[in-house]
Amino acid sequence: MRAEHGDQSVVKILLVEDNEMNRDMLSRRLKRNGYDVVIAVDGQQGVDMAASEAPALILMDMSLPVIDGWEATRRIKANDATRAIPVIALTAHAMAGDREKALDVGCEDYDTKPVEITRLLGKITALLGAGAS
Repeated sequence: MRAEHGDQSVVKILLVEDNEMNRDMLSRRLKRNGYDVVIAVDGQQGVDMAASEAPALILMDMSLPVIDGWEATRRIKANDATRAIPVIALTAHAMAGDREKALDVGCEDYDTKPVEITRLLGKITALLGAGAS
């Protein structure tokens, strides 16, 4: 869950995002805030990398190719090896019921696009803090 760099452990986040502009912006900002970021560009790759990379947290876009973020999250939460990894759903579709749908498939939290980085970092910190205790 944490990559060791010298004495300091760096928290690894899996960013599952197919939009290159969103991916670049988010990964740069997360790295600037001290996170190690690994990237998947579709839902199936996200499911595979959740298992192979063992991230501390997953940021999951819900509109993805191959399998969407809803199904990818269902599969991550159905797998004993990845079930405990917190998932934050990211969606541009801020429709009534989307938050409930995200929580129903197993996401621990939900955020809307365009991402407000300060708000998202607060959610990440809260979830990682909850997992550490």
